[in-house]
Amino acid sequence: MNASSPSLGLRTYALVTAGYWAFTVTDGAMRMLVLLYFHDLGYSAASIAFLFLLYEFMGVVTNLVGGWVGSQHGLHRTLIAGLGLQVGALLLLSIVSPRWSTWSSVIFVMVVQALSGVAKDLTKMSSKSAVKFVAGEGSLFRWVAALTGSKNALKGVGFFVGAALLGSVGYRGALLLLAALVAAALLAMLLWLREDIGRRSTKASLRSTLAKSAPINRLSGARFFLFGSRDIWFVVALPVFLDDVLDWTHEGIGAFLAAWVIGYGLVQSVAPPLIRLTGDEARGARLWIAILALVSAAIAFGIRADTAVEATVVVGLAVFGIVFAVNSSLHSYLILAYSEGDDVATDVGFYYSANAAGRLVGTLLSGVLYLWGGFDAALWGSTSFVVLAALITLGLPTPRRSEDGEHLAV
Repeated sequence: MNASSPSLGLRTYALVTAGYWAFTVTDGAMRMLVLLYFHDLGYSAASIAFLFLLYEFMGVVTNLVGGWVGSQHGLHRTLIAGLGLQVGALLLLSIVSPRWSTWSSVIFVMVVQALSGVAKDLTKMSSKSAVKFVAGEGSLFRWVAALTGSKNALKGVGFFVGAALLGSVGYRGALLLLAALVAAALLAMLLWLREDIGRRSTKASLRSTLAKSAPINRLSGARFFLFGSRDIWFVVALPVFLDDVLDWTHEGIGAFLAAWVIGYGLVQSVAPPLIRLTGDEARGARLWIAILALVSAAIAFGIRADTAVEATVVVGLAVFGIVFAVNSSLHSYLILAYSEGDDVATDVGFYYSANAAGRLVGTLLSGVLYLWGGFDAALWGSTSFVVLAALITLGLPTPRRSEDGEHLAV
């Protein structure tokens, strides 16, 4: 349901955004903690990749089922559930000990990461779907860009926080502090988030989560390859490469990943004016994914040439992040523009299920390709995914607008 007044809509948006921010900081910090902690224990790139596989796999399932649950029972309930599960996941991760056997640690962390994956995607799906119901006329793109951009900037902060906490208070202490932060956000949601957001006026079957329009199917396919392209080099290959080959410190690795994601988030926040220069949003999506393919190939060629490798990585990935951010912002807007009425939560859930599937494949390939051919192999895999995303994007239609400027389904 829509907010009953502008002030109610703004208050709900602020609450949802604050909860999402708290979650996002801990999500980024937890990923950095796990990656650096287990790398220090001697785990290979492929082994570290396996630690995150169930996290990404559960995102595929959670977005499909979570979107349906949110549409049936209200998005505020799925948001609260996501925050609660994250508290539990952080507390469970804190009991991991170096005395455990390798496989015991891997299996336990995989299972707990799966719980965190459910938490992340319940929170993300709920927060982003809620924007559709509280945004005023003509402000949808701006509100989506602000939420998505600030989220990614804070995830970058989380990377830095995770690396810093690991060095200052240790693995267990860091996780307990993060759990306290999410618990505070959960308490705020329980006390003040009362609106019944996004509940369908009619019941829908679970099967309806897979019955989507052609534009949503195409956008979801493009999203799969877009986010897979990033995670192929980002999740495991880059931090291990910076550590093993370029001999960066933990703080340096965390700071670079944090700066990359913060910059990416800031670009997302200011993307609407950039995109308006290209005409309609579908045309912009086709243009910006083509630019990303060129940038990705240029970085891969630069690494293969083995000239000024460190500068190529830092500058090249910074440019990649800017162009990637514009593409991601366009996608986040288009999914809401293509969705309508009671189907918003299930459409967004389906779309983010494809996003999670891309990240799942990208995470696995990040470890495997790095083990097989080093960082340049991961970059060529990334380029291949961007090209596939570009081909799918060619079929995206322009969302139709009503006379008052609001979007209608195509």
